[in-house]
Amino acid sequence: MRVKKGTTRARKHREIKSEAKGFIGHRRRTIKGAKEGIMHSLKNAFVGRKDKKANMRALWIIRINAILSEKNISYSRFIKQLKDKNIILNRKILSEIAVQDPATFDKIIKEVA
Repeated sequence: MRVKKGTTRARKHREIKSEAKGFIGHRRRTIKGAKEGIMHSLKNAFVGRKDKKANMRALWIIRINAILSEKNISYSRFIKQLKDKNIILNRKILSEIAVQDPATFDKIIKEVA
């Protein structure tokens, strides 16, 4: 007796169609298009997560640099002096301190300079 794959294929197609909800045109209606759309969306999601990290780092640097430029201090020199003094604060923490507690950030600048 041969094995039919109707139920298995139908289940797979249902899974693909449910993942393709919200897509437009043949990417939603056809299995082949839906598979392709899902592959592209997963690839773009992966790339997007990496881009998000880079964007956040850039934002932190911009925030730190904005406050340092008010005090006529170069960002690159500030980071170098932090490393030379062995002060281990990453850019995320520095930007949070700079935005939320400028007095503490001023103390850090005095400590470094």
